[in-house]
Amino acid sequence: MKQNCWEYKRCGRQPQGHHVHDQGVCPAALEGRLDGIHDGTNAGRACWVVAGTMCGGRIQGSFGSKYRNCEQCDFYQLTRSEERGRFKMSIVLLNLLRPGPAAAACS
Repeated sequence: MKQNCWEYKRCGRQPQGHHVHDQGVCPAALEGRLDGIHDGTNAGRACWVVAGTMCGGRIQGSFGSKYRNCEQCDFYQLTRSEERGRFKMSIVLLNLLRPGPAAAACS
């Protein structure tokens, strides 16, 4: 069964997770525009395009500032491997996150 990032990493930042009280809910767990991508819940299997996710015990910034680290992440590599030809490239996912008509045209 495919796992979401918070299940795989056991970070405890999903809704009702054990670290919500001190670190907040992870934006990937709340990002509904990516629900179903790679068979995940919200952005649980596309966390690398969501600002504010955690890596190495630190909350990360925007896609541009964190993507190099995300490419090296074991969860990112696992997702790419599991999805193979169905893997959605980051530019496609970022377009889904954009507000306005461009995002609607991609859905």
